[in-house]
Amino acid sequence: MFTSTSTAISFSIKANISRSISLVTSRSSTPFIRSASSATTMSSDKNVQITLRPSHERGHADHGWLKSFHTFSFAGYQDRNHESYSTLRVINEDRVAAHTGFGTHSHQHYEIFSYVIDGKLEHKDSMGNTEVLSRGALQMTSTGTGISHSEKANGGNEVYFCQIWASPRPGEGNGKPAYFTRQFTDEEKKDRFVPVVAPDNAPGVTLGREDSGPAPIRSDLWMYASLIQPGISLVHKPFGDGQMKKGYVHLIQKSGYNPGPAQGVTLKIGSHADGSQVELREGDGAYLTYGPGSELRVENDSQGVAEVLLFDLE
Repeated sequence: MFTSTSTAISFSIKANISRSISLVTSRSSTPFIRSASSATTMSSDKNVQITLRPSHERGHADHGWLKSFHTFSFAGYQDRNHESYSTLRVINEDRVAAHTGFGTHSHQHYEIFSYVIDGKLEHKDSMGNTEVLSRGALQMTSTGTGISHSEKANGGNEVYFCQIWASPRPGEGNGKPAYFTRQFTDEEKKDRFVPVVAPDNAPGVTLGREDSGPAPIRSDLWMYASLIQPGISLVHKPFGDGQMKKGYVHLIQKSGYNPGPAQGVTLKIGSHADGSQVELREGDGAYLTYGPGSELRVENDSQGVAEVLLFDLE
């Protein structure tokens, strides 16, 4: 077991969306596992199974104007072992050079959202939406029957963002297209998992174009964002406690573009009920399978701030 003094912190999004985490300020000396193979897993009696997805094993494309990593099969990168995970279909970590970007192109059926990490993302679409999104922005498009859009770096600097695709719930892929934006400050995300995307049918999720709270998605997926300070541990209980759940965690490559073995901030993840941990470095991810009642512990064991995306999946 982990040995530390913890303080429970609760927060809510609207009146009906509440989540709780445990914040631990002391470092632990528990063992960790680091492997270069994405086939390595660990599990505990509480049954949080973790399969590492090393950064350097992701798909990678350097087009000069675009440097991109693909967690799942995408474009010229195809890997039948990493096609999707539950409803999660795409996690692309993209750096787009100044004055360049993706010209107008079309999508349909998928739920597509972007999490802006640095720089300014200029968006235009066939629904008439035109705007520039900066750090902390979350942009959601339910493509439904079909939309066209363009995404470019605005201004004289590179834009760095994660674009994520999810499959809609059965029967909801041909709905009317919709567009939403949300904004989350660094302070809001400090040392807590803040829900930035949530199912559109979840209690308290609102459908206004620029409301507060998580962006609505036509999928059974939650995404949380966090900025975890050095020496801090968080404990996450997946939505729908008591059921077998899937999840995914991604440690953003904040320290700079790196197609080689992961470097930068170190994150340790493991079952809250078991001392064993798996080590992630920037760009690494991990597939998660939760047993009933299990919880995930995430610890920043380095000197820098860790920016983390965490998904709850059916």
